[in-house]
Amino acid sequence: MKVTTLFLFTIATCATAQTPPAANALTPSLASALNAELPKWMSFSGELRTRFEGFTGGGYGRNDDAYTLTRIRVNLKISPTPWLKFFGQAQDARVFWKNQNPARPPFQNTMDLRQAYAEIGDVEKAHFALKVGRQEFVYGEQRLIGHVSWLNNARSFDAVRASFGYKKLKLDAFASSVVVIKDGEFDRRAAGDNFHGLYGSATDLIPKSVIEPYVLWRVAPGRRAELSGLGKMSFFTGGARWAGKLPANFDYGVEMAVQRGAFVQDAVDAWAGHWQMGWTAAAMRWKPHLIAEFNYASGDKNAKDGKIGTFDQLYPTPHDKYGLADQIGWKNIQHLRFGVEMKATKKLMVVPNYHDWWLASATDALYAASSAVVSRSANGTAGTHVGREADLQLLFSFNKQVSLAGGLAHIFPGEFLKKTTPGKPYTYPYFQIGYTF
Repeated sequence: MKVTTLFLFTIATCATAQTPPAANALTPSLASALNAELPKWMSFSGELRTRFEGFTGGGYGRNDDAYTLTRIRVNLKISPTPWLKFFGQAQDARVFWKNQNPARPPFQNTMDLRQAYAEIGDVEKAHFALKVGRQEFVYGEQRLIGHVSWLNNARSFDAVRASFGYKKLKLDAFASSVVVIKDGEFDRRAAGDNFHGLYGSATDLIPKSVIEPYVLWRVAPGRRAELSGLGKMSFFTGGARWAGKLPANFDYGVEMAVQRGAFVQDAVDAWAGHWQMGWTAAAMRWKPHLIAEFNYASGDKNAKDGKIGTFDQLYPTPHDKYGLADQIGWKNIQHLRFGVEMKATKKLMVVPNYHDWWLASATDALYAASSAVVSRSANGTAGTHVGREADLQLLFSFNKQVSLAGGLAHIFPGEFLKKTTPGKPYTYPYFQIGYTF
């Protein structure tokens, strides 16, 4: 009942939203009024976000929930010279009315330090720049490396990042460790759990396109091998992303990656790919952008052969990549998507999508967007068709400060889910209000 009420409220609010007269002109933010009284080398900014969300059919059974997420961020930037910057971000994330006691990440992490770094130069523009400290990583479409800001507790890294740029070429080199979020404690990195890499970018090397090659190295202790024993995981991910525009309003995106290395004494041998084609009907009123997409990530064929075939999606921002409900990750999956992005007005975007999923290997598990195991058929007798999802989002922007978003996703279980879970449909509605200052 709570979820049904939330969905009706979401659709009604987004569908009837109109820009109030005061929103037509950009209203000075709270931070701008404060910054006017401060030295030019110091500035504050921030974000307030509230999201009402819930689900029915959790675990594809009879588990239902509805709750409210709140997040407050306060930023401080100090730039004593054009080539030197200090940045800090405090974040307070909370959840209310959720069926979870005590509340914990990724829903809640009361006031903590999310970012704190010093930057010499500008990592986005300078020929050379260095950023040291707790920071976000955002690369490509964030299929492998991202801040996952959709979650109440977004990701950050304790890292050293060096950036080199020449004209339209850029190379980042970083050494990092992901920050482990713990509510009620100061967030720290996990000792020995490290993530390093080189990430390049070449813009317009091929006209109207960007090519991004990368080599990433992940290492962590205390992992269990397929057959027996604990030890170190150490593997490399090498790949590239290529995206751009074609004549006649067509566009494309391709990303492919392979993984090689060791998982204790087991050999890592996995790969993944993303292929997308789009077309914009520019002459039509809503300028619909049609999208067809296929994603693949390898799975493990034999859990006792000493070879790891399951692709590791590393540290992605998986939200809405493989379905709005975020129940599927880029691991042991074949994913087909058809979607449309339509501008109903200058401020309102309407985005319907259809998704269909199959396991890449029937003997491996189905993995969630978080990489957690959803269910498994060890002998492969449950089939490979996971299910389908239909979803719809409405995105409305009042101005540069205030935004609304709402959506609904419904999963129709396929043969695999019906045989390995209770097989009930999963429904996810949300409504979000954001304000930046």
